[in-house]
Amino acid sequence: MMFMDAFHALAHAPGLDVLAADPAPVVPKPSPALPAAVNTQVQTILNWTAGFGLAAAVIGGLTGWLLVAVGHNTERAQLAARGKQSVLWSLCGAGGIGLTSSMVLAVYNLSV
Repeated sequence: MMFMDAFHALAHAPGLDVLAADPAPVVPKPSPALPAAVNTQVQTILNWTAGFGLAAAVIGGLTGWLLVAVGHNTERAQLAARGKQSVLWSLCGAGGIGLTSSMVLAVYNLSV
């Protein structure tokens, strides 16, 4: 007995008439959007998080420039080098926050 013969016999067995059954009812597809009550809260959390992150990046950059100035004027090369690293990491952090928010917005717009 071939595989298809066995499948055909099983499909037309009494009580298992799968092939003659009515098709499944159509399931409605809801739109992929958050409810308004949840969306406003999530949006508020994301806005505050991005705002605090950017504020921390600005404070870190200003502190880094302060370290560069103090380290240069007092001839402490290591302090100036730490300040330069702080400025670069602050710029990377601010860029990361901006890039992440843009990517989240792009993915959200693609799904809607």
